[in-house]
Amino acid sequence: MSDDLVLYDVSDRIATITLNRPDVANAQNFALLDELDAAWTRAAEDDDVKVIVLRGNGKHFSSGHDIAAAEARKDGQERATLPSGLTTSVERIYKVESQRYIGYSLKWRNIPKPSIAAVQGVCIAGGLLLAWPCDLIIASEDAKFSDPVITMGIGGVEYHGHTWELGARLAKEILFTARSISAAEAKSVGMVNRVVPRQDLDSTTRDLALTIAMQDAFALRMAKRAVNHTLDVQGFTTAVQAVFDQHSLAHGNALSVGGWPVMVDLEKMKAAQAAREGRKG
Repeated sequence: MSDDLVLYDVSDRIATITLNRPDVANAQNFALLDELDAAWTRAAEDDDVKVIVLRGNGKHFSSGHDIAAAEARKDGQERATLPSGLTTSVERIYKVESQRYIGYSLKWRNIPKPSIAAVQGVCIAGGLLLAWPCDLIIASEDAKFSDPVITMGIGGVEYHGHTWELGARLAKEILFTARSISAAEAKSVGMVNRVVPRQDLDSTTRDLALTIAMQDAFALRMAKRAVNHTLDVQGFTTAVQAVFDQHSLAHGNALSVGGWPVMVDLEKMKAAQAAREGRKG
């Protein structure tokens, strides 16, 4: 396994970008996000690339932002510092998240080449910020999507695609309850294009990318722009940016109340959820 956090390969006019932290379920630290953005930029600027595929090595697509440092804190000294060196200044959080979270996601969404996310295992919170900007999503049957950020005293991740991807009712339900949705449920509401067995995920994604790569590059660019522009006329980008400001306000409230974003006992919540699922079974 390469030591690179992100792998990059081009063949048959398809750029394949691979998240490469399988030992931590492809959790996203700042270094990974910066390498990922560099890979997206490289693919966007390469005239030999027609289609971009985003995938993750290992069992899971992405467990989201790397908050291990937050969960491991023990004393007041550690409470003064957020993961990856963020201080407890809302201004500082806003600046960093504007660039690496919502900023990168919007940039990738608007790259004028078709993109496909291949998702397996978990796609949690920050993982949605990687999958949702892609034009198409192929999911394995074991894929689960969730945004449990309400457990941190925050109403959702930075890139609020929820309402657009899921519809208002389901978006509220997964945000209110922090529950995950299956690949099949995601497909039923149009968030996922196809659901396939895990062993067929890469080959199905590759076949679709090859089909798209046969089309004229400029026609693909205009087709993507037509759909994205229609969403923007309906208010997509304006809404996402406005909700990001609400997300930042929630950071401020969480910090003022608890001195740290994590406000709910995550292990207790997981145990309770597992117990409920066990009763259903």
